[in-house]
Amino acid sequence: MKKYNFNAGPSILPDVVLEAAAKAIIDFDGTGLSLLSISHRTPEFDAVLAEAKSLFRELLNIPDNYQIYFVGGGASTQFFHIPANFLGKKAGYVHTGVWTKKAIKEAKFYGQVQIVASSEDKNFTYIPKNFEIPSDLDYLYICANNTIYGTEYKSDIDSPVPLIADMSSDILSRPVDVSKYAMIYGGAQKNLAPAGVSFVIIRDDMLQSVKRELPTMMNVNTHVENNSMFNTPPVFPIYVLRETLKWMKAEGGLEVIYARNQKKAALLYAEIDRNSLFRGTVAEEDRSLMNICFVMSEGNEELASEFMSFAKERGMVGIKGHRLVGGFRASCYNACPVESVEALVACMQEFEQLHK
Repeated sequence: MKKYNFNAGPSILPDVVLEAAAKAIIDFDGTGLSLLSISHRTPEFDAVLAEAKSLFRELLNIPDNYQIYFVGGGASTQFFHIPANFLGKKAGYVHTGVWTKKAIKEAKFYGQVQIVASSEDKNFTYIPKNFEIPSDLDYLYICANNTIYGTEYKSDIDSPVPLIADMSSDILSRPVDVSKYAMIYGGAQKNLAPAGVSFVIIRDDMLQSVKRELPTMMNVNTHVENNSMFNTPPVFPIYVLRETLKWMKAEGGLEVIYARNQKKAALLYAEIDRNSLFRGTVAEEDRSLMNICFVMSEGNEELASEFMSFAKERGMVGIKGHRLVGGFRASCYNACPVESVEALVACMQEFEQLHK
């Protein structure tokens, strides 16, 4: 049976990327050695790292006054790296769910945290807007896409203070004006690579604004100055990330990927809105392109487990909603083909017919 992968992460990767990675595990770049066994100090891996950075810069149109580095530890490591480096007195956080809650908790170890806006009053089902950003903040922090609740920023904030964004789950899914951000970071396991590596895009002036003496590995300058190789980097995930960026470029770049993501999301949201058995869970203007969340409609809640089994029998994988919100979640990351979304829509329509 054909499988349709909607896992929230680690997530689907392009077939050509998986094939290249599988070959490299046996023989990396004609070296006769496995990618899993090479030294990260070889010219061959230097070339992988350099191309990954170059493609990242090209695809996202990253200005010259920004540095890119890759580091292990996952995006959650950045929850404390960021305030350790940049929180002197007070930082502002926009609270939009679990991931900002975790980041806020870590930031409080280093200074004052001001919640400048929050969507907690409606269980994080919308993105706060039109809030005032105090000018005395060391930085403003947001999570651009919320995988658990299915909300996403649709435009870049104009901030009078340095803006830092967690883009773990929507990086390179849509155009972003990088120049509006002081730092963009994220785990790679949604749109770029398997788990094990995080990316950081950071403006040059931020490197001069570290607030305190830090252990070497916690200082952002360490990773910039040592070209992501102060310690042994996660070689395999970086290689896969490079291959994914190559795939994106071959597909036509970010505009093509974005149009495809819009098409997938429009198909599924239209069915959620049309189908009498389902309903969406977040404000329509804030619906995520990446993580599409829905539940059974009022009066049909008892059909949830039946639909889950029904969908599984038809090859749907990973559509169970997060345990905190329940329901269903289809994660339609870049490598998720339109055909998968069409198959899920057909599954929902078939289920509706059975219960008319």
